[in-house]
Formats: sequence, C-alpha cells, structure tokens
Amino acid sequence: MTIEEVQNEIIDEFSMFEDWEERYQYMIDLGKTLPLIDEKYKTEDNIIKGCQSKVWVHADMQEDKVNFTADSDAIITKGIIAILIRAFSNQHPKDIIEANTDFIDKIGLKEHLSPTRANGLVSMIKQIKMYAIAYQTQLN
Repeated sequence: MTIEEVQNEIIDEFSMFEDWEERYQYMIDLGKTLPLIDEKYKTEDNIIKGCQSKVWVHADMQEDKVNFTADSDAIITKGIIAILIRAFSNQHPKDIIEANTDFIDKIGLKEHLSPTRANGLVSMIKQIKMYAIAYQTQLN
C-alpha cells in the first residue's frame, strides 16, 4: 500500500465515528496495537523534542524501506504516534519525505488537540521525515 492509500484508509475509519469522544477512544485502541519499541531504544536520542509527553521513535531500514517502532507514556499520544507509524512505516524514504500530511487535517486531529499536543504532533512528523532523509542520503 502507498502512503496515500494508508492515509485514505485512516480518513475513512475516522469518518465512521459520530463524535470526538469516539475518535479519541479509537486512537487509544490504536495505541494499544502499536508494535512496541525495544526497551534499548527508549533513550534520550529517540525522544521526540517538543512533546508534552515522552514519545520515543526508532527507525531502521529493511529492504530499502523505513520501519518505525514507537512508544509513549501517555495514551492519547501513543494513539497519535500509532496513526503516524501506520501511515509512514514500511515505506521508501523518498516517499516518506515527499508525503503530504493533509490527512491529519482531514480527520480533524490537529484542531482537537491541545496546543502542546498539536506541537508534539508536528514534532513527531518532523522526526519521521528526518529519519527518512537520513536513510535516503545513505541510499544515494
């Protein structure tokens, strides 16, 4: 699946819910399904700067695709990173770098987050793209 196809799937899933309480619950459930980051990657180097909660993201490259694992100490934040990992994991670095993130606005996520969580979301996306840039550089 392409990034855009995954993002459209996420948009469709969020559109099934009547209100934001249901969407928050869905995000919490997504966070519970997040493949856990290995404890050895829960380091200062892997913490997303600018997040209210602690969020760790680790990336590695397998067969020219970037795979992400993550964790957070807050359930909503864990749901947010789960959405991002789902959209961007197992994709080519170039595709991650060039990917649009409008799906975040289309599901209404940013407008339903506190300012500090919204900043954290932007920081998570930035870090995912930075990992992709680093791996793309290695491929060139």
